[in-house]
Amino acid sequence: MANKTFEELFEELRQKAATGDPATSRTAELVAAGVHTIGKKVVEEAAEVWMAAEHEGAERTAEEISQLLYHLQVMMIARGISLRDVYEHL
Repeated sequence: MANKTFEELFEELRQKAATGDPATSRTAELVAAGVHTIGKKVVEEAAEVWMAAEHEGAERTAEEISQLLYHLQVMMIARGISLRDVYEHL
């Protein structure tokens, strides 16, 4: 798996959402499915982060956090929210 920054991931996902085929791209599939479906994944991944932090090591927790960040970015793309929009609230 290639390492990338938060910003690089966002750009990659934005492109996949815009041009990807939902039959072959998980990102395009989630965006096409909509906010409700993405939201369920965000909640699921957040719970998995918590459980990994409570009961598993740092590596497993980091893996779960990466999956949560992915789904949060997909939600941002589906709602038309940019990184700048989020950064304004940090």
